[in-house]
Formats: sequence, structure tokens, C-alpha cells
Amino acid sequence: MAETAPPPYSWLVLRLEAPLLAFGGVAIDQIGPTRDFPSASLLTGLLANALGWRRTEAAAHQRLQDRLIFAARLDRAGCGGILADSQNAKLEKSDRGWTTRGTPEGRDGASYDSPHRRRRDYHQDAALTVVLRLSPVAEAPTLEDLEQALIHPARPLFLGRKPCLPSVPLFQGTLDATTAHEALCLAPSMDTGTEKLRALWPSGEGPMEGEGVDQIVSLADQRNWITGLHGGTRTVVEGRIPRPAK
Repeated sequence: MAETAPPPYSWLVLRLEAPLLAFGGVAIDQIGPTRDFPSASLLTGLLANALGWRRTEAAAHQRLQDRLIFAARLDRAGCGGILADSQNAKLEKSDRGWTTRGTPEGRDGASYDSPHRRRRDYHQDAALTVVLRLSPVAEAPTLEDLEQALIHPARPLFLGRKPCLPSVPLFQGTLDATTAHEALCLAPSMDTGTEKLRALWPSGEGPMEGEGVDQIVSLADQRNWITGLHGGTRTVVEGRIPRPAK
């Protein structure tokens, strides 16, 4: 879809930092892995939660995801590698769980005689920078709407899974740049060091070849919010960029 404003564009800068982070990947059976970078569906859900939308507003979620253009940079890889959380729980029909909407969540199914077992992977003490914009720019919600929602979210926010509560404010400011790659290079880092950092940006939003490009991949990270299933792919570039100054 054509832009309603010429470049350079305005970008929101987000800091994703927490003791535990989870960027859910393709799940097989009871195993829930984590990607290295946040997905389009994760950021859509995060922003929608900040706006106060309900999951039943599928068309609004879908439109927001379709408009989202973003890039991500790994500022700090964290410590200890991946934390694998093995969960064992015996679920009763009357059990209820905590939710971010302030109302306990109940179960409709029956009780289980045997424990319910699953594994969930997390990054430990990692920190990432995300730059994002919306296309077209004038459609609601606007980038300014998202900024205000991140500063004053309608509900508590989490980074992938409910235990992953941010340790710093998500919104870190705005900047102007022509492409997602340029915005990522301009976004300041809260961490020290001079090494190059792993990064991901969409096809057409930065270099597609050269020294800073590691690979071009077809990434399955989108959700069909109407059906509730993940499906569809987009082309992204995985590469490395110099660590920006603080």
C-alpha cells in the first residue's frame, strides 16, 4: 500500500528488557521454543494490549499487523543461554488463573488424573531494541496513539509470556529515518561495547547484500487473527550492525 507521507519516516524506539523474555517460535507438541527476535504477531499483541483491545477484536489486530514495519537489534544476549522451564501441573476443573485484564480466567474442560506437562524456553536477562512504524501513517491507530499507549498502557504489558514483565519502560523515544535498517543504526544503546550486534530487518528496508548481511530468510512469524492460527511468511534479512553510541 502506498505511503501517505514521503520519507524520512518517524519511528518509535522500544526497549525490550526483562529478567526473562520469550519470543515464541514454532511449537511442536508440548515444547514452546523462543526465537532470537520478536515476531510480527508478538509486537501486534503487545501493542494491542497497550491500546486496551480485546483478543476478540480480530479485524483490528489483523489490520495493525498488516501495517507494522519493524526491525530489531540484540543489544545484550543475556546470560546462561536459554532457560528451559519444565512445567508440571495437575489441573482441576475449578482452577482459575491470573490475567492482565483483572479478571481471573477459568477452565471449561474436565479435570485430569495425570499431571499436565510442558516446556517453555526463555532468554535470560537479554535486551533488545525495536524500531517500528505504521504504513499508511495517517490511519488509526497512529504512531502517536501507540506512543501514548506504551507510556500509559491500558493493561500490564509482558514480553511474550505473562511471567516476562519488562524491567525498563518500553517506550524510549522517536527518531526519523528512511528505512528500518537506518533507524536501527540510529537508535541509541543502553549497553556498552564496540562489537557488531545481531539484527533483523525486513526485505527492502535495508541492505540485501554485503558485509553486514548474514542471510536472507523466509520467516513464519505472522498470525491470522481472524482464524486464530499462525500462517504466512515474510522475507527478512539477518545481519550485523555496529553498536550505536549511548
